[in-house]
Amino acid sequence: MLLKFAYEDFIADRRFKNTTEVNIQNYKQLLLPFVEFCHSKGAINIEDVRPLHLKEYLLICQENGNKPNTINTKIMRIRAFFNYLVEEKIVTENIAKKVKLQKADVKIDVFTDEHIRQMLAYYRGMRRKEKSYFSYRGYLLILTFLSTGIRRKEAITLKWSDVDLKNLTMSVYGKSRQYETVFITEKLAKEMMIYRSFCLQHFGHDNEYVFLNRDNAPMTDFSISQLFDNLRVKMNFKDVRVSPHTFRDTFCHRLAMSGMSAFAIQKLMR
Repeated sequence: MLLKFAYEDFIADRRFKNTTEVNIQNYKQLLLPFVEFCHSKGAINIEDVRPLHLKEYLLICQENGNKPNTINTKIMRIRAFFNYLVEEKIVTENIAKKVKLQKADVKIDVFTDEHIRQMLAYYRGMRRKEKSYFSYRGYLLILTFLSTGIRRKEAITLKWSDVDLKNLTMSVYGKSRQYETVFITEKLAKEMMIYRSFCLQHFGHDNEYVFLNRDNAPMTDFSISQLFDNLRVKMNFKDVRVSPHTFRDTFCHRLAMSGMSAFAIQKLMR
């Protein structure tokens, strides 16, 4: 089979299995350059691809500045590709399994108390001076990420009908593609009530979604990326990346520092 067709067949299979669009794009970004590299080496058919092709490709990636963690991610994606081909009996072996993962230093970025203080102070100042919707939304987003550890997509799809302020819980559509219960603090519940009241006054009517863009429509991956790109520039932190996932890591880190058991943390992180 042509390598190009095998790649397209794999992507189609991911879509059929209802893989998220984010993961599909990730597969494309990591697999397509390898396919193109193999073509440049004369490996047009999938049967022509050898472990040496993968090693040469990864060496070029390394010379271009890819760190061990990035190299390992590429290896794992290519392994998944060949696993699929083995399952479909298109090839007889997974050549990517012959390429070992690189040793990588595990470094998890988390926010310090000072980082958090500065970000919240930034939005509090905006709320006080401008009284803009974006300042209220930004402030609540940070508190929500910090207090619950939810993922970016879970925040985007969060609806008011999912939030139970009385019992201090909310239901999020999680990574497992089902609704999961998340506990919220009294402070977060109070800020949510303030934010909802402001939204009603600002837009003139209620919206089923919690976090909205300027057009009173649900936020998108792009709009939330813009928000954090702007915050990153404003904060100019040199030692930590400003992103929703860093808030999730910070939430997990603080649970661990509080003495909570690994089992309990695993449950809360879902």
